[in-house]
Order: sequence, then structure tokens, then C-alpha cells
Amino acid sequence: MTLSSHLQELRKKHQYLSEQVEQAQRSPGSDDLQIADMKKQKLRLKEEISRLSGS
Repeated sequence: MTLSSHLQELRKKHQYLSEQVEQAQRSPGSDDLQIADMKKQKLRLKEEISRLSGS
């Protein structure tokens, strides 16, 4: 796997989690702990993307 394809996969995962968080926040009775966990995953992905892209 090349670096650019790896970055692309990480960005896809980040976007997917963003959509999941938004959906969960709009849903009544959603689990706050699950939302917090997804946000942490998003942050880890964002940090990894930044680290690999050198910015």
C-alpha cells in the first residue's frame, strides 16, 4: 500500500466517522459514551493523517 492510498483510506474512515457522529447526535436517546468514543477515533485518525502528510 502506498502512502497516498493509505492516507486516502484514513480520510475515508474519518469521513465515515464524521457522518456516524452527526447521525448519532441527531438521534434521540443516543449513547453519549459511544459518541465520545467515535469522536476520539476521529481525532486519532486526523492526527495520523496530519502526521503522515507532514503538516
